[in-house]
Amino acid sequence: MAVRKRPAPRTATPPRPPRGPRGRARRAGPTPWLYLAPALVVLGGLLAYPVYQLGLISLFHYTQAQVSGGEPTTFRGLGNYAELFADEQFWQVLLTTVLFAAACVVSTLAVGCALAVLLTRVRAVPRLALMLAALGAWATPAVTGSTVWLLLFDADFGPVNRILGLGDHSWTYGRYSAFLLVLLEVVWCSFPFVMVTVYAGIRAVPAEVLEAAALDGASQWRVWRSVLAPMLRPILVVVTIQSVIWDFKVFTQIYVMTGGGGIAGQNLVLNVYAYQKAFASSQYSLGAAIGVVMLLILLAVTLVYLRLLRRQGEEL
Repeated sequence: MAVRKRPAPRTATPPRPPRGPRGRARRAGPTPWLYLAPALVVLGGLLAYPVYQLGLISLFHYTQAQVSGGEPTTFRGLGNYAELFADEQFWQVLLTTVLFAAACVVSTLAVGCALAVLLTRVRAVPRLALMLAALGAWATPAVTGSTVWLLLFDADFGPVNRILGLGDHSWTYGRYSAFLLVLLEVVWCSFPFVMVTVYAGIRAVPAEVLEAAALDGASQWRVWRSVLAPMLRPILVVVTIQSVIWDFKVFTQIYVMTGGGGIAGQNLVLNVYAYQKAFASSQYSLGAAIGVVMLLILLAVTLVYLRLLRRQGEEL
């Protein structure tokens, strides 16, 4: 009589750990949030209440009469936004702001990344001199830097016109020349952040990778495009988002260098436009509505950019 062998018991297959950033976050549990809690509390206290007040004011009819108590505050709901979106000047200023911010971001990233690569190619003394000069530009207050640039490009006493042989050419009179002057100042005070951050990232790249690219005969541009840029993508994401936020809400340089928005408002950007509505015209509710629109635009751009990167498998 044949004896039937009992099958060996099956061992339970351990579940596969979840992949991707979300899976890692689930495995980590609440520990990362505990580390972030103090910073989140501080940021919530410093940002949440002002944003709440900004949104609240944008829903009321709030002018100088309401501030002085001469008239009661009335609720308008989305009436301020309807009035704002019906204003043709708002759309012109919005388009100008987007184009100007894009030019500033691209220029800042190009200059900062180029100088970061240059820092890896020069000796210690020139590298230290360039770093100190860049950090000096970064530490200069925006008002001071804007005033210095105005003096450099002054039509009567500026050395730039004398060197270029432009006579008494006024850089702030024309719309595009004024924007160019402001763009140069914005890049001058913004590129050090990009340069230092990208330089630190390049120093963290293994030397063997760069040596292999050099042995393959890759040019400097090919090394940057095919080796360094992909490896530095998380860092480039950070500096790009920071530059977008800073340049989209630029105020001081435009206000100081163009005298509050240029001749007939030809150099207005959204921040200066909101200032004029709120304080020059005492329409505080419209100024608050512009601020809310700017906040939503920046949040949308940041979220879309991060979402595209996550779809490409980048870890942020």
